[in-house]
Amino acid sequence: MAASTPPSSTGSTKLDGMVQKASANTPEKLSGIALYSRFALAGAICCSVTHGGLTPVDVVKTRIQLDPVTYNKGLVGGFRQVIKNEGYGALATGFGPTAAGYFLQGAFKFGGYELFKQQCINYLGYETASNNRTAVYLASSALAEFFADIALCPLEATRIRLVSDPSFASGLLSGFGKIYKQEGVGAFYSGFGPILFKQVPYTMAKFVVYEKVAEAVYQRVDKSKTSDGMQTVINLGSGLMAGFAAALVSQPADTMLSKINKTKGLPRESTTSRLIKIARELGLRGSYTGIGARLFMVGTLTAGQFAIYGDIKKFLGATGGVEIAK
Repeated sequence: MAASTPPSSTGSTKLDGMVQKASANTPEKLSGIALYSRFALAGAICCSVTHGGLTPVDVVKTRIQLDPVTYNKGLVGGFRQVIKNEGYGALATGFGPTAAGYFLQGAFKFGGYELFKQQCINYLGYETASNNRTAVYLASSALAEFFADIALCPLEATRIRLVSDPSFASGLLSGFGKIYKQEGVGAFYSGFGPILFKQVPYTMAKFVVYEKVAEAVYQRVDKSKTSDGMQTVINLGSGLMAGFAAALVSQPADTMLSKINKTKGLPRESTTSRLIKIARELGLRGSYTGIGARLFMVGTLTAGQFAIYGDIKKFLGATGGVEIAK
């Protein structure tokens, strides 16, 4: 008696061989922890590399915000002043906490964004989520950033203390330990309110604008026929627009964050009262001090982040995410 044909067989040995070969060349779509851990790793790398690489710009931007009377010659002039007064090494101040802090933040931000976006799709259904995708982008990015800031805040407080007072400590570990010993755990989160006020609107604007710009481009260009290099260029352009929008939205809170982390508060002075006092002192114009440097910095790093994130996702095989753009 002849052997029965396997259920998956086409009945033709030649066709079966072609099907098996095609299946072997098709990458398996990941899901669950395998997928979202890759999203998180890609996000961690892209944020750490871009923020770490732009540490010199951040040093100058922070000096302009904290001491606008001295550093009043713009971004390029600020670089010259820092180098003249403190040497080239001063431009790397805070590199350790910046790279470490944004590695953690990037993992929670990008991994969390993809996770919460998928949860919204699961809850609402694909069609409803797609029709209300702007709301999905906003909610997903806000939730992701909240958890990311819990991880970032202690390291950001250490970075700002090192940049504002280079003599405070020699680096990340010594600075972190000194703040903990002298002021306690609460000092690391004295800027948690401002960092949420800064980072949540920043991230919401960042992801929404990126998604919308990329969607507009792919309505005119067939993504399935676009080369990897062109997709990277599209990610760069979309990220640049997203960065400009995010910088403008979050600049006042960024200035307040730099101010509140510069020095300790008065005894029994609450964070809220400190924020109100700083806001009154700054005014609207003062809150946008250093916006030129920050537009350059945020535009550049956001463009880089989305380009690197997209390329690392492809490299890691993180292709299982659901897109709701039309």
